[in-house]
Amino acid sequence: MKKYTLNIIFAFTGLLILASCNKDWLEVKPRGTTLESNYYRNADEAFAGLIAVYDPLGWEVVVDYSSKVGLLNTASDDCWAGGGSFGDRATWEAWNTYTVEPAVGPQDDFWGRNFAGINRANTLLSKLDEVPMAEPLKKQYIAETKFLRAYYYFDLVRLFKNIPLMTEPLSPAEFYSVEQVSPEAVYTQIEKDLNEAIPDLASNFGEIDKGRVTKGAATALLGKVILFQNNENRMLEAANLFEQVDLSGVYELLPKYGDIFRADNKFNKESIFEIAHTSAAIGYWGPWPPAGEGHIFTQMCGPRAFVGPTYSAGWGFNPIRTELVDLLRGDPRYKATVANIDSLEKAGLATYEKGYQNTGYFLQKYAPLKEFLSSGSGDPVLMWPNNYIEMRLADVYLMAAEAYLRGGDGGKAQFYLDRVRQRVGLPSVPATLPNIYLERRLELATEGHRFFDLVRTGQASTVLAFKGFTAGKNEILPIPLKELVNTKLKQNPNY
Repeated sequence: MKKYTLNIIFAFTGLLILASCNKDWLEVKPRGTTLESNYYRNADEAFAGLIAVYDPLGWEVVVDYSSKVGLLNTASDDCWAGGGSFGDRATWEAWNTYTVEPAVGPQDDFWGRNFAGINRANTLLSKLDEVPMAEPLKKQYIAETKFLRAYYYFDLVRLFKNIPLMTEPLSPAEFYSVEQVSPEAVYTQIEKDLNEAIPDLASNFGEIDKGRVTKGAATALLGKVILFQNNENRMLEAANLFEQVDLSGVYELLPKYGDIFRADNKFNKESIFEIAHTSAAIGYWGPWPPAGEGHIFTQMCGPRAFVGPTYSAGWGFNPIRTELVDLLRGDPRYKATVANIDSLEKAGLATYEKGYQNTGYFLQKYAPLKEFLSSGSGDPVLMWPNNYIEMRLADVYLMAAEAYLRGGDGGKAQFYLDRVRQRVGLPSVPATLPNIYLERRLELATEGHRFFDLVRTGQASTVLAFKGFTAGKNEILPIPLKELVNTKLKQNPNY
């Protein structure tokens, strides 16, 4: 079978994409089903369908600029929204200040991206049984698709809690009668998909197929799903899954922390699940959304109108809060996390425009480094090649430490916490929940995990009060306003 690296194939999925209707998440003719009646005739067409299921992972623009990592940073205490001026992106500012309402906020972007992925997964799963192809390959495609459906649903249930659950394509007649189900039902389906996927997934892929889902990614995600549900009786179950990832021999911590995030070190040994972007597909503005497969957030988080060494000019989003900078001072991970642009200016080496909520500190992990600025055809601001690592081994180690501690095994909790600290030359500290949570914040700073960590550990209402967070409301987003029109969906509480 002809194979393509996912970095390149994303550029071709437009062949399968139809124009969106008003209900992106539940389209009558879902994107990814062009010529459905006579498609999926062989393994190559099944593979094209599979790539269409992967494609929404990398969408950086849905309704607005909708970088997952950028928006989650904005909602947390790691970063401000930033940008050129107040309300540069109203959807970002609404989550930054917890003034989100059904008509204003990032909910349309998250809803649209994830339900588009679910639609494509359901369509492909409904067709694969009939495709004439080798049975082992078919099982692998089914497993990858089930992982992706589980991933999309996990994002949705964490972000919205009360969502519809569909595991088959819907007919037009069924469209407006869909109702929400309990979060427990969604989690049950997520776990079912992951448990069914794990046996048939590959342990690893060769260079040309990097970016595809592996057994380790599904095992780690299953552990994370169980941990997020906060059932103390299942902590050791989650911990065992994390340990399976560790013992697989596929992954290892990189010796140099900063090497994890470099655009020329994609799919490294620490990366477990990575969302691909590329500068190979020409980026251009044209009709909205702009075309291309680049990581637009890399452009967004750079300092505005920057002139100086190392960095290209960006748009000033997600300036890092000084509280996090102060926590990181003296930590070996500081330089790989924080770009101190003010220090360059004070030294006379650079100038930049002070945007909204500027602190002088910007994201280093996703920074627009000049060495990776595209020189090819297209607009380089849309063509940054930086990937987003959704799950990496240090994250798994810290989840293992938490799960083991909550499950009563302090020794293993200490072991996994120590491994994360040893990698950067830090001494051991006692494996307590506060220490594990602090280590997560420092190790994973600005990678988009902090908001979910605060919500699942019950700290959000206290830690995020300065941003306007309201307990019993802001743990989740509202259902998008347009999704309530002529449907049976109900708005989330207090919105």
